[in-house]
Amino acid sequence: MAIDPSGKDVKRFLEEDPDGPVVMLNLLRFAEGGRELYDQYAEAVTTTFLPRYGGKVVYAGSGSTALVAEDGQAWDAVLLVRYPSRAAFCQMVADPEYQQVTQLRTRALAEAVLQPTSAWA
Repeated sequence: MAIDPSGKDVKRFLEEDPDGPVVMLNLLRFAEGGRELYDQYAEAVTTTFLPRYGGKVVYAGSGSTALVAEDGQAWDAVLLVRYPSRAAFCQMVADPEYQQVTQLRTRALAEAVLQPTSAWA
């Protein structure tokens, strides 16, 4: 299962840049004991890295019983994070200090979806 974006993923993400803000949909499924690790990661990201790169958590919440979904499609948590641009997101994930804490996220998750979105006109 995919957890972290690859270099190929990041390259495609930047090539599709519509030159404006991006809201990242994060769908998270925690590994055993992963919620506590993710909380440590989230603390570092929200206090240090999002402010540094102009990002902001728009929404964060726990998943509940899925209303419409196939078996296995329910998620433990959902986050929406707004960045001023795709480049700002990529600068954040390339930051050497960020790379020291991202291992918490990797260890915390069993599965994830990281879906860039852009506002409808």
